[in-house]
Amino acid sequence: MMNCIAVDDEKLVLDLLVDNIQRVPFLRCVARCRNALEAAEVLHRHSVDLIFLDIQMPGLSGLQFLASLPTPPMVIFVTAYQEHAVEGFNLHAVDYLLKPVSFERFLKACNRAQELFNLKAGAGEQPDYFFVYVEYNLEKIHIPSILYIEGMKDYVKVYMEGSARPLITKMSMKAMEEKLAGRRFARIHRSYIVHADKVSSIRRDLVVVGKAELPLSENYRGNLSALLRF
Repeated sequence: MMNCIAVDDEKLVLDLLVDNIQRVPFLRCVARCRNALEAAEVLHRHSVDLIFLDIQMPGLSGLQFLASLPTPPMVIFVTAYQEHAVEGFNLHAVDYLLKPVSFERFLKACNRAQELFNLKAGAGEQPDYFFVYVEYNLEKIHIPSILYIEGMKDYVKVYMEGSARPLITKMSMKAMEEKLAGRRFARIHRSYIVHADKVSSIRRDLVVVGKAELPLSENYRGNLSALLRF
């Protein structure tokens, strides 16, 4: 669980930001602030892992505030001004979101922050799960339970052990590969990623996972061969 604060001088925007934070299972909002000075006071009183920070605020801007912190928490900028993006990333922001922000885009930034948090807290160990947005809900995917993933345009289907139906979420195959990087998953076709440990047999141009027979492309054969040593 990450402790976070939301900082924005517009009440309606701040209300929406806090509402989005409360929808993410691994975030805990410990304070809401209308300006940078309020945020600075909160940082003195609480242990904060992540700040959702506006840029254009009266008094001290979000960029000035972040630059003033000797040991800042992770920061995700949430702003209406794209021209500050380079400066924001130069200050090591985790992400830079442009208002209005869809919840899907918000969640992607939160997942990125969680991955960094877990790497720091766990001495480099990766969590065995991640969250995806399925229709109007957040669904937790346990990585060891994944059988295979099927890509279809802008969406992926995630087939899990013990589940009759796949989870369908809006994500590219490339983004899914990044989620599973460093684990025993191999892309075997432009439309399929398999969990190597779940493969029961390989028949020429087919890979059998459970009851499914998946196509094995010659261009991707080496990915699976490297993991299964065939």
